[in-house]
Amino acid sequence: MIKVLIADDQALVRGGFRMLIDSEPDMTVVGEASDGATAAELARSTRPDVILMDVQMPGTDGIEGIRKVAADPSLTGVRVLILTTFDEDEYAVEGLLAGASGFLLKNTDPAQLLHGIRVVAGGEELLSPGLTRRLLSRTGCPTGAVNHEVFTRLTTREREVVALAAQGLSNEEITARLVISPATTKTHVSRALSKLGARDRAQLVAMAYRHGLVEPG
Repeated sequence: MIKVLIADDQALVRGGFRMLIDSEPDMTVVGEASDGATAAELARSTRPDVILMDVQMPGTDGIEGIRKVAADPSLTGVRVLILTTFDEDEYAVEGLLAGASGFLLKNTDPAQLLHGIRVVAGGEELLSPGLTRRLLSRTGCPTGAVNHEVFTRLTTREREVVALAAQGLSNEEITARLVISPATTKTHVSRALSKLGARDRAQLVAMAYRHGLVEPG
């Protein structure tokens, strides 16, 4: 059973998500929060597998809530899935850097939301290729944030792999693009994670975006 905690400042939105999630035989909602701080507190008592975290909430917003969850050793196994809108792309990147495992549009199809919860609960990152590419082309690199020096510890091939991942390509697509073996692709991703101190692929992609390894568009 996948335990889900919903964090959104709108009760109607939380209620809609609860009805959808509780209707699934393999999911259950274990709590609701109206801000990031409450979400982190409830996570300690309810031990959810996944937190659906809205980013813009009064008081403690979702980004700070993600930081609180990521900083708590007792919540190591809790995964956070950001709920964002077309106008909050920058928040999605901030959330990934803070420790989220992926993001979905708030008006996503119900089936996609349920699929996303299952993907994240299974230990994978949810980085939709189309949404990732749109995010990059829409927001670009923040002024003064381009810093390729962050990636000097990577080999040329590792930088290529990270850049392709940041553009939304899966491991299979990277393998085909670079004409290398699947095992080699996984090794490059793993080494890049280790060298850059990234927690997972989602944070790796956020770093590539934030520090200018990937050009917008």
